[in-house]
Amino acid sequence: MDTILNSGALVIHVNMIQTLAMAVVTYYLGVWIRSKVNLLERLSIPSPVIGGMILAVILSILQAYEILVVQFDSTLQTLLMLAFFTTIGLMASLKVVKQGGLLLLFFLVAVSVLAVLQNVLGMSIASLMGLDMHYGILTGGVSMMGGLGTSAAFGPYFEETYGIEGGTAVAITSATFGMAGALIVGGPFGEWLIHKYRIQTPLPLTVPEKTLRIPDDLKADVVEEHAAEKPAFTGELMKATAVVAICMALGSIVSDFLSQYITLPAYIGSMIVAAVIRNIADFSGRFNIQGDGLNAVADISLVLFVTMAVNGLKLYELVNLAVPMAVILVAQCVLTLLFAWLVIFLVFGKNYDTVMLAVGGVGFSMGATANGLAVMQGLSEKYGSNARAWLIVSLVGAFLIDLVNALVITWMATL
Repeated sequence: MDTILNSGALVIHVNMIQTLAMAVVTYYLGVWIRSKVNLLERLSIPSPVIGGMILAVILSILQAYEILVVQFDSTLQTLLMLAFFTTIGLMASLKVVKQGGLLLLFFLVAVSVLAVLQNVLGMSIASLMGLDMHYGILTGGVSMMGGLGTSAAFGPYFEETYGIEGGTAVAITSATFGMAGALIVGGPFGEWLIHKYRIQTPLPLTVPEKTLRIPDDLKADVVEEHAAEKPAFTGELMKATAVVAICMALGSIVSDFLSQYITLPAYIGSMIVAAVIRNIADFSGRFNIQGDGLNAVADISLVLFVTMAVNGLKLYELVNLAVPMAVILVAQCVLTLLFAWLVIFLVFGKNYDTVMLAVGGVGFSMGATANGLAVMQGLSEKYGSNARAWLIVSLVGAFLIDLVNALVITWMATL
């Protein structure tokens, strides 16, 4: 840790090991606060956001008043980002995708269109308010459809590639808003659809509905409850780490090749290689990719990656963007609800399947797959379960839309 004085402010350079340690401390601070504040628990606000935002606010105030400037080494943050998105690629099993049938394909196409519309809406409002259109993408497909992981990855990318000041702060703050908003409006929206259209639901259950969970090979979120479900088997962890490392190494070659023709985020190459390896494993049957080790690598890398990104937010850069951001985010919420109603529900057929797909789509189209599944679970406990919708939302939200959304964001950013 190096310290210097700059224009009256004390500047502290935090190395990569200290940055990692700070991320661990703020993450567990968030875990503790969330356990004490029921509202945060009910809204499923991730622990990395809670703990990281506290540190980010303090450091931003100190920097704004030229008291203290803390500069974090982002080396490990980049490595963890690559590791997480590689695990997403390793979950892209075509065999599992086939289980969703044509409805899964239609749903994926629909939410891909929504990702484009979110960007168009954000870019339009940003331009009307005199902002760079890239802020509209950050408050659109990056944060809404993409969530925290995509926000933490594309924020620095937009800052470096397009010179967008405060891009990471804008994206992560927007994703947090979207997550909270989805949990607040998702349930009432589903209730409204059921009652307005008199949807026939499964018969009332004689026993409480079993808790629905994301299939083991689809878990990838920042909700720390999953950590306790993953046994610390050294062999499983080592195997998963080895596969991820190999995919990252080969992916860097693919990324270097693609960069000659198109500008893409660094993790795209690793995701492509990982997806290929996963499906070779599935169809050959010679080796197995999925398992608790891969789930653990995915969760740990995402938790630390997002926590580091939130810790380093320069929130004071959002002062002049507060009103435009609020306008865009409210508009995004309205767009997502209208799309879920008019397209996913009315076009796909007015039935219980599409009610569940609509509310699940609202959840992950505004920040996180876990939110969509949480809203669906709430309705399931009251009206009965729907395994097909659960599988489709899990598959699309957990990894398929990430692949599509990354390409959509990269393409629209060049317009």
